Amino acid sequence: MAHNRYSKTVTQDSSQPAAQAMLHAIGLSDDDFQKPFVGIASTGYEGNPCNMHLNDLAVEIKKGTEEANLVGLIFNTIGVSDAISMGTPGMRFSLPSRDIIADSMETVMGGMSYDGMVAVVGCDKNMPGSVMAMLRLNRPSIMVYGGTIASGCVANKKLDIVSAFEAWGEKVSGLINEAEYKEVIQNACPGAGACGGMYTANTMASAIEVMGLALPFNSSNPAVSSEKMVECVAAGKAMKLLIEKDIKPKDIVTKKSLENAIRLVTVLGGSTNAVLHFLAIARAAEVDFTLADFQRISDTTPFLADLKPSGKFLMEDVHRVGGIPAVIKFMLEHNMLHGDCLTVTGKTLAENMADVPSLADGQKVIRPLNNPIKETGHIRILFGNLASEGAVAKITGKEGLSFEGPARVYDGEFAANAGIKSGEVQKGEVVVIRYEGPRGGPGMPEMLKPTAAIMGAGLGKDVALITDGRFSGGTHGFVVGHITPEAQLGGTIGLIENGDIISIDAETNELYVKITDAELEARRAAWEVPNLKVNKGVLYKYARSVATASKGCVTDE
Repeated sequence: MAHNRYSKTVTQDSSQPAAQAMLHAIGLSDDDFQKPFVGIASTGYEGNPCNMHLNDLAVEIKKGTEEANLVGLIFNTIGVSDAISMGTPGMRFSLPSRDIIADSMETVMGGMSYDGMVAVVGCDKNMPGSVMAMLRLNRPSIMVYGGTIASGCVANKKLDIVSAFEAWGEKVSGLINEAEYKEVIQNACPGAGACGGMYTANTMASAIEVMGLALPFNSSNPAVSSEKMVECVAAGKAMKLLIEKDIKPKDIVTKKSLENAIRLVTVLGGSTNAVLHFLAIARAAEVDFTLADFQRISDTTPFLADLKPSGKFLMEDVHRVGGIPAVIKFMLEHNMLHGDCLTVTGKTLAENMADVPSLADGQKVIRPLNNPIKETGHIRILFGNLASEGAVAKITGKEGLSFEGPARVYDGEFAANAGIKSGEVQKGEVVVIRYEGPRGGPGMPEMLKPTAAIMGAGLGKDVALITDGRFSGGTHGFVVGHITPEAQLGGTIGLIENGDIISIDAETNELYVKITDAELEARRAAWEVPNLKVNKGVLYKYARSVATASKGCVTDE
């Protein structure tokens, strides 16, 4: 089979002279026309530390393709910084950006007849967006993660992006002064790289590595490191084998490799956003993988990593004790992963790990199996009269395993932020933030600002929060998101009133509002569908096309 399976449409067909003239114009020769074309998709842009260095990494990847006698062609797509847009109207664009990234990568690759793709990605939505495009196209592909940021430091205390959010809560509650607050903000993020804890970016990068679509060490090599530069060249070179052997993403992403991904997410205590994103990835891979699979894996997998946001370590500490491959090796040694899954090296996961050093002796980042942080996973899939189609809780065990209290209801995140700031929220209450789902938000914004404010105000162990929106990977505390059906679609969360008793149980996996069925039906009969908050533009298109959170918020259903 020709290795330039797609590009030959424009390079070899004599009836395509204009295409060939255009390719000569960019500097390609007749010899280049015989080579496979590799699209190098960069989500690099200047406005975000997670992405600011990616265009430079794309150049290193291009060097690797050239060394492998391939034609590497760099193109760009968009991104939204979650940390910058958090708590603002801009956060409504964050989740939609995932599907725009997928659509744009698929568009360029398909429109330009490229034979394979390397995606170099940084912030949260970049990883799943690129993988969704790879699977839709099903051409040889590799994902390269831009890497994690170094930690900041003030007074010998490690800082990261969540330190800045929580400092706001500490300031408004009087625990720190303005000067201390400013010092945290100015020192939390020292340069390039994605947010440093086991938040969504590091969660997705780690999970995609164990799933097989990235080279070993990709997720834990720091953004600013010689290892990351070497890895980028290696990724470009690795495309040669994938193209020659015609190893495609759907050969790699299977039910078993998806199970590997979610098992690692569970061990690491990763972001609840992994649920949304892997539902969407599974759909693109045409693999049957549902909320029930997440719960099944969570029930049989311990939570072992003492990583932020609920723990104390960062991804740089994982790198220091052996990197994600050392964690994968540990899991393989304890029969926690399917070692026979194919990866982008052309070898199986187990073969890749054969010569990888084990976790460093005496390390404290990953707990032993006989001393887990929690014996089962932190991600819980809840059902009940508040979530007939499911909800996702992030329960590390440190908050307790159940919570019951009266509702404090807010129609939207901004009202909730104001209520927390003014002291409305009292100990023992369940904060309800609604009309923030994929359609009602629109865009299902993350609720890091209210959860960080609750933690900063010292209410983290005394208040729960439920929402039809979602949470940042930086969120911790007793929180439940992704409530489906959302309020905009007539879900029960839209019928709750202040003072209703909300019951959350992470052992029985139930989420209820304690009112009678008759009262619930009476409220439902009186409820009216609110108008969408937008009536034009990309968010309107998103609200009209997006599937529910329980289906991964895909826009191509």
